[in-house]
Amino acid sequence: MTIALGVLVSGSGTNLQAIMDAIAARSLDARIAVVVSNVPDATALARARSAGLAAIVVDHRSFEDRRSFDTAVVDVLVAHGVDLVVLAGFMRVLTEVLIDAFAMRIVNVHPGLLPSFPGVRAQRQALDYGVAVAGCTVHFVDRGVDTGPIIAQAVVPVLEDDDEERLRLRILAKEHQLLPLVLQWIGEGRVRVDPPIAAGERARVRVRGVPRALGLE
Repeated sequence: MTIALGVLVSGSGTNLQAIMDAIAARSLDARIAVVVSNVPDATALARARSAGLAAIVVDHRSFEDRRSFDTAVVDVLVAHGVDLVVLAGFMRVLTEVLIDAFAMRIVNVHPGLLPSFPGVRAQRQALDYGVAVAGCTVHFVDRGVDTGPIIAQAVVPVLEDDDEERLRLRILAKEHQLLPLVLQWIGEGRVRVDPPIAAGERARVRVRGVPRALGLE
């Protein structure tokens, strides 16, 4: 099944480019139905337009609150027939409006090994804590901040001379590999979300036939 992706971006769009490259290489059976940015001059939009993709600006500054902004984003995604939403460097906290419209159909890539180091500057958090390994996580989005069910993770060593930028770039290279791979798993039906059995429990992800912790060397 070729899944229709809606990719949300705010910045340079390197993860968007990784998805585009994987589709071109036929390692990802998907199509990008629309790219949406909340930043009018985001470089990611230029990447999308140069590839002939629908690229739409929904400027968050034009809306009175997050819910109305998310409503506008949902309208765009639905109009373009999106099956799965991908947060690829999208620097907005989602409200229940968007989360519920695509329940367990929103995928995020985070530059940390969740549940450790959620939120911003995960690489800095990892360095400050003194961990020996860092990495990235691809997960479904729920109503918390980086709390959704984990699909897969990739690891990198933390080197003795690392600073935040060197570690960020090493993790980013893994993101570019892991995100398209997970999207392919979802398209193949390998990923299943088991809902919580009881109140207070979390949804859990089952991934069939592939390792969920990867070095991706």
